[in-house]
Amino acid sequence: MVSAPSAKDRLRLWVRLLRVQRTVEAELRERLKRSFDTTLPRFDVLAALYRTPDGMLMSDLSRFLLVSNGNVTGIVDRLVSEGLVERARRNGDRRTSIVRLTRAGRASFQAMAAVHEGWVDELLAGVSGADTRRLTAMLKAFRSNWEERE
Repeated sequence: MVSAPSAKDRLRLWVRLLRVQRTVEAELRERLKRSFDTTLPRFDVLAALYRTPDGMLMSDLSRFLLVSNGNVTGIVDRLVSEGLVERARRNGDRRTSIVRLTRAGRASFQAMAAVHEGWVDELLAGVSGADTRRLTAMLKAFRSNWEERE
């Protein structure tokens, strides 16, 4: 019979999850810089906007990315100046703007995303398909349980 996990077991799990996340994230940051001269936060902003072709309010974008409005504003400003993102006023309201990818931004993100997916696949290649699906389901269930508490 398998015993219930102890607090120490859960602590070890937490430390291992953090270590894996930090290791993979550091490698992805380096590869994005080297291959595309970009940063992970910029990639994340482009990814969020790619998923919402009609655009997002800046406040929704920062909430989605779990970062402050100030962090997103600086990144969006640079992406606008590079022609990858555009801003539009929402219903004439000068206080709120919707940001969306430009055609060039979509093309740029698609190129990066295809390579990024290959990198993640390479970095996690040691995890079997069955384990990948099981871990994904477990983490999704955990997130659902956690969100119910709020």
